[in-house]
Amino acid sequence: MREAIFIKNNSPRWKQFETMLTAAEGKNPDQLADLFTQLTDDLSFARTNYPESQITVYLNNLTAKVHQSIYVNRKEERGRFIRFWQYELPQLFYSAHKQLLYSAIIFGLAMVIGAVSAAHDEKFPRFILGDDYVNMTLENISKGDPMGVYKDDKQLDMFMRITTNNIRVSLTTFIFGGVMGGFPLFLFLSFGTAFILLYNGIMLGTFQYFFYSKGLLLSSALTIWIHGALEIPAIVIAGCAGLVMGNSILFPGTYSRLESFKRGAGKGLKIIIGLVPIFIVAGFLESYVTRQTHWPSWAKLAIIITLTLFIIWYFVMYPILLNRHVRKA
Repeated sequence: MREAIFIKNNSPRWKQFETMLTAAEGKNPDQLADLFTQLTDDLSFARTNYPESQITVYLNNLTAKVHQSIYVNRKEERGRFIRFWQYELPQLFYSAHKQLLYSAIIFGLAMVIGAVSAAHDEKFPRFILGDDYVNMTLENISKGDPMGVYKDDKQLDMFMRITTNNIRVSLTTFIFGGVMGGFPLFLFLSFGTAFILLYNGIMLGTFQYFFYSKGLLLSSALTIWIHGALEIPAIVIAGCAGLVMGNSILFPGTYSRLESFKRGAGKGLKIIIGLVPIFIVAGFLESYVTRQTHWPSWAKLAIIITLTLFIIWYFVMYPILLNRHVRKA
């Protein structure tokens, strides 16, 4: 990209940064930290492409001012962890809401495909879920305990296994957005992530229809969605991370494809890091709470509603409200 175009596209934002720095210096370290991240990206790009230019000197000086404002007091470091969850991650999600919507649509359509396929072909659940799982579930149903699969005696081992598997699935969903969308397979773009979303969505739709066909839809839903209220949205969000990375190659904007890919990969990785606590809690619920099939329906429903509201609030509503607050400020 030509230097003149780079300056034209970004100079209004830099001027806004200068104004913000003057107004917020010493007062709002959270905004300054976000400002510093954006400036270092621009500085890195300028150093690579225009190493002898005055714009590189300008960005270096501006970045140094922000750095000094942020790190003049080392107490700021102790709040880094809290700021990540309170400000940085929600703001990142706000910028990725379009990809989150696409991911949810793909997953939702896949669930419909799974349910419809299972309804029209009685062998389809065995093809998707496997003969061993279907036979085991049918045996549990005949024993009057359809959710017996969740009653593993070794709860800690179950917790570690489930949590590790959930994190692995999220990483796979994310990485496929880059591997399939990376330069060696450029034409595939974000199809890798979409494929993983389709596979998991079809599996869930098939699973739910299988229990519906046995007259157990409500009881199964009240059981599996205790942990699924976190686990399923987390898979969709991991898909969002993969789309962010994959689409960064398809739509590089004013950056080179390599630079855009680096930015997209960084954003996607932060999203995945933000999912780790979600998967840990989901693994705990599946190992220790989902097995409580004797609990009353109202208690299960209360857990599901609470977790669903949390997901909607933190990943959708809070980023929107936070962005409005920042823009007003």
